[in-house]
Amino acid sequence: MRVAADERGDPALGGGTERVRGGGRHGTSVRATTRSWQSSLPKWQTARVDEAIADTLAGVGPRLAGLRTAQGMTLADLSEATGISVSTLSRLESGGRRPTLELLLPIAAAHQVPLDELVAAPPVGDPRVRLRPRRANGMTVVPLTERPGGLQAFKMVIPFRGDEPDPRVHEGYEWLYVLDGRLRLVLGGHDVVLGPGEAAEFDTHVPHWFGSADRDRAVELLSLFGPQGEKIHTRAAPRDRRPGSTDD
Repeated sequence: MRVAADERGDPALGGGTERVRGGGRHGTSVRATTRSWQSSLPKWQTARVDEAIADTLAGVGPRLAGLRTAQGMTLADLSEATGISVSTLSRLESGGRRPTLELLLPIAAAHQVPLDELVAAPPVGDPRVRLRPRRANGMTVVPLTERPGGLQAFKMVIPFRGDEPDPRVHEGYEWLYVLDGRLRLVLGGHDVVLGPGEAAEFDTHVPHWFGSADRDRAVELLSLFGPQGEKIHTRAAPRDRRPGSTDD
């Protein structure tokens, strides 16, 4: 089953979507273009990605300064080890210079740490996501992930809309899980209704739309969206093994 949503009901739709043209309830003629995953996102989601990137970059400077201090190095020491001027290093640490790979790679090598340690958040920290509900086209969208790129998770509350489904296509792959209410899903030639506890997944290149199936209530659901076509995979944790044990 592949299902879908238009920009009223799908957090992944927006600038890169194209309307489905055709007669009848389910349009069949589709015009699709190949664009970058970010250009296919709506403005509110693109702004969120930009905000997350800015937050990540803002944390690089303090992390550089802390790492250098912890290793007992002065700016002059680090400059000699990397070939980067003292003034550039100082501006990097204070946030006055935007970090680039050309600057971070030699710094990581000088400190003998992986590049991720300079850019990523510390491995130990508050894991809670700051929930920031957003209103878009009458629905409420709550982003549940903060890191840009990769799979993105959303909680969505979509009220009933009286207009006819308007299937769209865009880059990506999406998985939906209904929490409360009933979700109407239109995907290609399928038109189905899902209740609480039911799920659907689909390639978003297929014309799709989704929204509330009931006039008197909204539908609440979870959405996992892979902007570059990532699918949801699960993997079991390895079992503890004792010396001398063998597989069953």
